[in-house]
Amino acid sequence: MSRPAPYSKSSCGLSRLLSLLVAGTALAVPLALPGTAGAHAMDCADLAHRAMPDATFTKVETVPAGSWQPPQDQLTRIMSAPGMNVAGHPTQAANPAFCRVAITLHPSSDSHIRTEVWLPLKGWNGKLLGVGNFGWAGSLMYYGMATGVAEGYAVTSTDTGHDSSIPDGQGGRFTLGHPERMIDYAYRADHLMTVTAKTLIRNFYGRKAAHAYWIGCSLGGLEGLIEARRYPEDYDGIVAGAPPNPIVNFNAEQLWAGWMSYHNPALRVSRDKFHLLNTAVMNACASPVGRKQGFLDEPDKCTFTPEQLQCKGRNTAGCLTANEVQAASNIYQGPLDPQTHQVIFPGPAKGSEDGFAADGKPFPVALDLFRYAAFQNPDWDWTTLKWDTDIQEATRRVGPLLHVDDNLTPFFRHGGRLLMYIGWNDGHNPEQLAGYYQAVQRNAGPAGTDAVRLITIPGMGHCYGGAACDTFSKLGAIDNWVSHGQAPEQIIAARVDNGQVVRTRPLCAWPKVARYDGHGDMDNAGSFSCVSPN
Repeated sequence: MSRPAPYSKSSCGLSRLLSLLVAGTALAVPLALPGTAGAHAMDCADLAHRAMPDATFTKVETVPAGSWQPPQDQLTRIMSAPGMNVAGHPTQAANPAFCRVAITLHPSSDSHIRTEVWLPLKGWNGKLLGVGNFGWAGSLMYYGMATGVAEGYAVTSTDTGHDSSIPDGQGGRFTLGHPERMIDYAYRADHLMTVTAKTLIRNFYGRKAAHAYWIGCSLGGLEGLIEARRYPEDYDGIVAGAPPNPIVNFNAEQLWAGWMSYHNPALRVSRDKFHLLNTAVMNACASPVGRKQGFLDEPDKCTFTPEQLQCKGRNTAGCLTANEVQAASNIYQGPLDPQTHQVIFPGPAKGSEDGFAADGKPFPVALDLFRYAAFQNPDWDWTTLKWDTDIQEATRRVGPLLHVDDNLTPFFRHGGRLLMYIGWNDGHNPEQLAGYYQAVQRNAGPAGTDAVRLITIPGMGHCYGGAACDTFSKLGAIDNWVSHGQAPEQIIAARVDNGQVVRTRPLCAWPKVARYDGHGDMDNAGSFSCVSPN
């Protein structure tokens, strides 16, 4: 990644554990700082009269307690899932009364960055929460904002400069012929949102925020890394879930299975055969806990290979053909650069086979990066993708904006803390993120030893879901770390069904793993310990 440019206008006792989890005892989140509860220096409406450069106020209003209803858009199902709740609550809490400020930022003539800042009218805890986006963005993250403000935070979110509710704002289309909007999406919108929120906080409460935190997953995780790299003083704590970095390489891997099975239809594999493979992997490698709960505990220790399922005679529903074995092996490996024979980005981990697809079709989100953002050609033919030169060219064009190298030392020197997390059933292999984590630590030296942690979550899919205990307080973890110096070596997480916690499990700071004691309740986190792997 080239040197970042500064901003330029032109350019589970289950019940006991549940009570700890929900009440925040295990993570000790203070709801208010001395002298801040109920204090604000001006009325909500007065904020609209404070001039701000390159900004237009579009709404300033007081929202009564319990009255906020988020819009029902394409993100509703995802963001309302318990696993996406930034405070780890099984259900969404009702909002307190807050001052809602909607503002449009236009740092360039082609910029239209919708941003909102919510300011609690009572019980502000003196801190700011920035909520990261998802997918190609284009929407504000209202569920995360509602959770944050209910926890006492001033909160902020942005659409990153485009509107996904209109055709031209869907996917990556907005980047076509709009370089300034690409800059907004990549980093400028998040930075200016943060600066704006801090200004409004200072105006409204008469004091600056004591700490600022960022929480996001997927794109939001990448945004967090970009913030740490480009603007190391914007945030004191960043939670970056499943950051797709470097994104060109990751999106290339997402296209790989479709590309290979398009060019060689013999490598197409049915979902039933991938499920067969997953069952075999589980039978071979899952622990008793994993078999009962439905996931691999330690996928990186699984030595099962697809060849072990290869048909000895004719093809049946209970075996894999030679071509199906090859396809599965290719997916695990990931695409190769034909010049260097290096893996461009590793394929998904063992245990995630139910999510595989080899149907000769592209993955739309990944396709958009190449045809729109990188090559600026809506008619670009993904089947012609060259795994050396096209990847190199896309990296040359997009990398300076969206790739984050492993030098986050300025963020750590500022006192910043970085918590990354990822699920083992994500299409993004956690071993790749572990490699990045180690590189960041090496680069930072002593400054990074106690400033960065990685959590890998057995059974969790992309950011949430799967058979995992996916619900935990990201907000509590980062606040305990920054405010109280308690690094997240272990976090209690829950699995929530129909609004109820059905089991808990500890999440351990990598490389440690949660091991069952062999006799306790498998659904109780107290039956597990975080230990170093063999």
